Amino acid sequence: MDIRRALPADLEPVSEIYAHEAREGHATFDHEGRSMELWEEKIAGDDHFLVAEHDGLVVGYATSSPFRPKPAYVHTRETTIYVAPGHQGLGTGRQLYDALLALLVDDGVHLAVAGVAQPNDASMALHRACGFEVVGTMREVGRKHGRWIDVTWLQKVLG
Repeated sequence: MDIRRALPADLEPVSEIYAHEAREGHATFDHEGRSMELWEEKIAGDDHFLVAEHDGLVVGYATSSPFRPKPAYVHTRETTIYVAPGHQGLGTGRQLYDALLALLVDDGVHLAVAGVAQPNDASMALHRACGFEVVGTMREVGRKHGRWIDVTWLQKVLG
């Protein structure tokens, strides 16, 4: 497994991973995938955007983004990780998180936060294994696939 910065050539498989979750899952509250223009903006931005490559295929990605636009939040970043179906539970998410969190530490980020749509035992286990702690759950904050979805928020103090 190779964890590296995302390249423009990675955007199509990244887009497919996300679109699959948007259509079939509930980890994102989008109902459809995102435009290629949005992915291109993400890769060109200042945030971290990593991919996991296995046998020449992109099988997951991790990003960081501003938590809130106000200046006092500059040392807090929101993290996102998606792993392609068939590659979950194999350590891909952990390798992506370890690399992303190391970059955030190098950047002087103080706090990483993540929201996990429920239920998602695998994602909760991944976050806990990476040192995140639960800080609360927002009940019925989104509606998808005919049901209300809770989001549990986690955080990790980085330094």
